[in-house]
Amino acid sequence: MIAVIQRVSESSVTINGEVTGSIGLGLMVLLGIEEADLQEDIDWLSRKIIHLRIFPDENGVMNKSVLEATGDILLISQFTLHASIKKGNRPSYIKAAKPDFAIPMYEQFIKALENELGKPIQTGEFGADMKVALVNDGPVTIMIDSKNRV
Repeated sequence: MIAVIQRVSESSVTINGEVTGSIGLGLMVLLGIEEADLQEDIDWLSRKIIHLRIFPDENGVMNKSVLEATGDILLISQFTLHASIKKGNRPSYIKAAKPDFAIPMYEQFIKALENELGKPIQTGEFGADMKVALVNDGPVTIMIDSKNRV
C-alpha cells in the first residue's frame, strides 16, 4: 500500500459536479492498493497516518498528530500511485490491485482510519472520475509505502 499524505487547511472531492466529501484542517490521503497488500498493511499504515506528527504545536514545531490537532481526513483511492514507467513513457498499472480485491481493502482501510481517529472520515468513490481540490498547508506532503517499513 502506498499513501501520499498532505496536511491541508481544506480539501474536497467532487464527483459529477457534486461535492461528495470535504474537510477543513486535516489530512488528504491518496491511497494505492496492490494485490500483495494484507490486513497488516492496513493496520500498520492507518496507525502511521493517524499518529504522524506533522501538525504544529504551540511553538510552531511539527509535533502533533491529526488526532491531537482534532483534524479530519479525506481519503481518495488512487491506483496511479502504483504506476511503473520503467519502459517508455506510458505508465503501466500492472502492480495496482484489480477492483475485486482493492474495493474490500479500501473499505477496510476506511474502517481502520475511523477506528484510529475515533470519528468518521470523508472519502471519494472508488473508481469514479473525481476532482480533488486542496490547499496544502505548509506545504507538507509525505509518501509512505507499507512495503518499505524499515
